[in-house]
Amino acid sequence: MKVTDLVAGFAKPIVEAQGCELWDVEYVREGSEYFLRLYLDKEGGVDIADCEAVSRAVDPILDEKDPIPGSYHFEVCSAGLERPLKRPSDFERFLGSLITVKLYRPRNGLKEIPCVLKGYDNGKLTVEAGKETITFEKSEVALVRLRVEF
Repeated sequence: MKVTDLVAGFAKPIVEAQGCELWDVEYVREGSEYFLRLYLDKEGGVDIADCEAVSRAVDPILDEKDPIPGSYHFEVCSAGLERPLKRPSDFERFLGSLITVKLYRPRNGLKEIPCVLKGYDNGKLTVEAGKETITFEKSEVALVRLRVEF
């Protein structure tokens, strides 16, 4: 089992007990160091107190279960307004929302396309960019994130 799945399994009920939703778990190497990050969401937004409460509640469980050999930094963060969409449930939840699609290869000269999420089916992404409806195959898309316009 992947570290992220293992951590998500025991962190989710703790996060929910703090009144938040576990948006994502990330275990990444940055330079010579490793980071385990929990990303939270909450109606009305996540604040520093939420992150601190979740960190204090999850940290002793991490010490006890010891899911990661070696040293790493543990961080608890807000998922953010311009969070990445990864799971089918993310796409379903944000249908009709403003997004940015980042592509591996340019299409019509663009690698980043600001658009509106219109559909998601088994990895296929349907968007509206201007007056044009575009469908992307999963293999074309590097990243999809929410987009906020002020």
